[in-house]
Amino acid sequence: MARRYKQRCETQAHTMATARRYRRHLMWATLAFGFLFVNFFRNSTAVLSGDLAAVFDATAAELGLLHSSFFYVYAAAQLPSSLLVDRYGPRRVVSVGLVGMAVGVAGFAAADSFAVAFAARFLAGLSGASIYVTVLRFCANWYAPEEFATMTGFTIAAAGIGGVLATTPLALAAEAAGWRAVLYAAAVGVLLAGLAVGGFVRDRPADPADRPEGADSGTDTDSLREVFAGARRVLGDLNTWLIGTALFLIFGINFTVVGLWGVPYIVHLYDVPVSTAASAVLVANVGFAVGSPVFGALSDRTGRRTEVIVGSCLAFVIAYGVVFVTVTPPLFVVALALFVGMGITGGVSVAYTVAKERHAADSGAATGTVNGMAYLGAAVFPAVLGAALDAYWTGRVVDGARAYSATGYRVAFGIVVLGGLVATACAVALHVRVRRRETRLSEDPRTALTSGGD
Repeated sequence: MARRYKQRCETQAHTMATARRYRRHLMWATLAFGFLFVNFFRNSTAVLSGDLAAVFDATAAELGLLHSSFFYVYAAAQLPSSLLVDRYGPRRVVSVGLVGMAVGVAGFAAADSFAVAFAARFLAGLSGASIYVTVLRFCANWYAPEEFATMTGFTIAAAGIGGVLATTPLALAAEAAGWRAVLYAAAVGVLLAGLAVGGFVRDRPADPADRPEGADSGTDTDSLREVFAGARRVLGDLNTWLIGTALFLIFGINFTVVGLWGVPYIVHLYDVPVSTAASAVLVANVGFAVGSPVFGALSDRTGRRTEVIVGSCLAFVIAYGVVFVTVTPPLFVVALALFVGMGITGGVSVAYTVAKERHAADSGAATGTVNGMAYLGAAVFPAVLGAALDAYWTGRVVDGARAYSATGYRVAFGIVVLGGLVATACAVALHVRVRRRETRLSEDPRTALTSGGD
């Protein structure tokens, strides 16, 4: 009798633990669903570039500015968003952000002028800025440290799925129903995601016993003074700037190539329809979706962080270097280069885990700061590459959009490769600093520092 009672209790405890584990995954999935729409909308301008250029009579630089309007405010709002989530928790910050983003997406769909479209995309970027760092904060509260890089990878994979939807599926849907109708439907999806987050997601386990060992407490009792002190610690660390610069370059360049100029490049130089070009960009987003969880899991299983980042940066240089040298290789080579270039973003994303582990007590500020630098790159590079392309305009207009020469695209991809080389140098410097610190700690644990310089 006693044995059966003990077994029944153990079975019930196991069942409850399993239910709690699945519940945290469902809450994460709800947050990730909202983040999927963020990446869908910010990448949609690549497929819609011809329509937008025709509707708003935009040059490459103007189209780049429109694309960047999302990223400028998105980047600037990262640190403030991370401070808000440290203060108020993921549920409230994300639900409010998604509702605001729904308004921005709907406004963009209704825009009848460049200025209105710019303002609506700006609002969507401001509202969506909190989503990613907030999901990472949720993961820090609900998952063990050795699971964090894996969950970061899956979170980025959700963004990759959004990117996939913003390629061929968006092109086909826009062709069938019109781009405005598709974006109105996306706005409804964003709104529903915001309502789901507000009703279902919880900031932290209600019972401390349910919190994985080593996970953040997730309390919301930090004072504003403590929050700003954490931000100062993060900003005063050289490693933060090495990580941020690498993300600025790799993320900024990838999101510009895949999110804006990839489709026009293929359409203009290969003389294929937008749907065909969108399929090549779709392959890139598949790489983004697959690479992120793979590299995250690899880093968690091996315990290697900076090595993965360095290797990823090198692969980025090689992949885009092939396009730079050849300019118009076979289309499948372009698709492969884009697949690799975006896929290794998952490896570079391990830098978020490095930042979080470096500043465990200030994880929101750390991830928000480096994420802000990543998306600052996504705001800067569209204008940079757009200016380079405008210098090589052929004088032709294809389907309402300007066409650029092969030389112009070679110059643009030269900028891409140069950025990759600088990112690799930052990754190597970070690796050396981390290894040096680990060596000192193994020799004398008393030298451990919670933050600041090495």
